[in-house]
Amino acid sequence: MNFALYRELLAVRPIRRLLLVGMVARIPHSAAGVLLTLHIVLTLDQGYAAAGAAAAVMTIGIAVGAPWRGRRVDTVGLRTALIPSVISEAVIWSVVPHVSYQWLLPLVFVGGLLTLPIFSVVRQSLGVLADGDQRRTAFALDAISTEVVFMIGPAAGAIVATSGFTVLGLTIVGVSTSLAGLFLMWFNPPTRSAVQTEEGEVDQRHAAEAAVVSAAPAHLQEAAAELVPAGATRRGPGLRGKVAHNFAWFTATVAAVFAVAAGAGMVLSGTDVGIVAALETGGRQAEIGIIFLFWCAASVVGGLIYGAMHRPVSPILLLLGMAALTIPMGFAHDTWSLALVSILPGLLCAPVLSSASEKVADLVAEERRGEAMGWYGSALTGGVALGAPLAGIFIDGTGPSGGFVAVGVAGVVLCFAGLVLQQRRRGRISA
Repeated sequence: MNFALYRELLAVRPIRRLLLVGMVARIPHSAAGVLLTLHIVLTLDQGYAAAGAAAAVMTIGIAVGAPWRGRRVDTVGLRTALIPSVISEAVIWSVVPHVSYQWLLPLVFVGGLLTLPIFSVVRQSLGVLADGDQRRTAFALDAISTEVVFMIGPAAGAIVATSGFTVLGLTIVGVSTSLAGLFLMWFNPPTRSAVQTEEGEVDQRHAAEAAVVSAAPAHLQEAAAELVPAGATRRGPGLRGKVAHNFAWFTATVAAVFAVAAGAGMVLSGTDVGIVAALETGGRQAEIGIIFLFWCAASVVGGLIYGAMHRPVSPILLLLGMAALTIPMGFAHDTWSLALVSILPGLLCAPVLSSASEKVADLVAEERRGEAMGWYGSALTGGVALGAPLAGIFIDGTGPSGGFVAVGVAGVVLCFAGLVLQQRRRGRISA
């Protein structure tokens, strides 16, 4: 391990500024999850399954919109791509707390669809500003800053919600996120490396595409062929050629990383809902910040250790450990025991996310990285969409402990399935 890497990285002013801006911009939305959950449970008098369903609808919107938003960043630039988010964040989150549950669902879907893509933009820009071992440290720092945010945001959201100000809190989330988007447009961090000539950029793109296409699995082209009507191939590449070209970067290895991201999102969102339910059931909502402090602080420590390492660790192994260690959280009986047990899975949280982000940045060519990071975000939020209602169903049926056990076991099963498929694929390649 070499902790001097952090000093060297933070000495680079654009990276230091990007990490700071990203951390500040994430705070409002980090509070939105707790605020929305407690608004539905306490203000609208719905259950945790209903709150989990609303969270799922919102994250499905994020998952649908993220690839398109990432592609827009690639094609029209960051400032133009962020305009819809800046407008929608202020408008939608000012309306959401004033409507019934039935109207809330479509609104949070649209809000997710047009949400400020701060996570993918920061990761994409870090992939440009850092390379080699420095990239691992940069993504670890990004994950650490995210954990610091989640020490602040959910605790603040819980305090506001339990004080009876969920309407005001959700409105502040929208306005402050919109302001963060304006600041990000002004800062305008790079999402593409500078090239000396346009000709050099074209040659580089063609070489990268040729390399990725040659490595693309055969089943991807077969799947694309199934989308083309009979006779289309006689008129030239047509739809099949476009699909193969647009998704040439989507190899089996990239798909595996996306599966890990989905699993991580599922475990983390289920744990989040479980923590809120465990303390709200016992009338200890004001102590939510204690759990998040221990959970996120452990992730910061884990991220610092991982970022100083010279060799990467497989994201699927890190996720397996985090999911397995989440299960014991279901057996904690008070605030302090839950806080202490949360340390173990917390240690692996930032390493999972930074390892997966690093893998995507290494595997995908720069000119398609914004779209790839968008799909990565979709996989992550898709997992969140699954984890929140999954935990909510078990919480309503068996109590808060069921939420932790359900997402932990699901994460372990996903990882074992991935490892088996990975081993079989290696066997076929070697054969």
